[in-house]
Amino acid sequence: MAVISEPDNTPLPGTVFTPRQVRILKIAVIVMGVLLVGGFAFVMAAIVYQASHLGQGKASKVTAPAPAAVPEPEMSLAIPPGATVTSLSLDGDRLALYLNSSVEPEIVVIDIATGKVISRVRLKVQ
Repeated sequence: MAVISEPDNTPLPGTVFTPRQVRILKIAVIVMGVLLVGGFAFVMAAIVYQASHLGQGKASKVTAPAPAAVPEPEMSLAIPPGATVTSLSLDGDRLALYLNSSVEPEIVVIDIATGKVISRVRLKVQ
């Protein structure tokens, strides 16, 4: 009759680990090493893929603009005589012009899409 022996739970000399624990630790280290190398290879492959396809999808969008989004090529704005544009600021589809004149300076806000004046702010010195 065969006698089933108990697993040897005696630690290896100089350590606190049993042979079974050392074997499990070796397997875990090998699996984690393979995962680390595989993950690094995946990241490098993704970088190479993205770099090789750089700008291919964007070129078609730039070459075919929507005809409705194109503003009128020429706009006109009535400003007081002797006034000059001192500065301007663009925010989205709005343009703000700072007009400086001898009478009173003002800020004009224009909608670029329609070319219409949205508001005029007259600046008065007190």
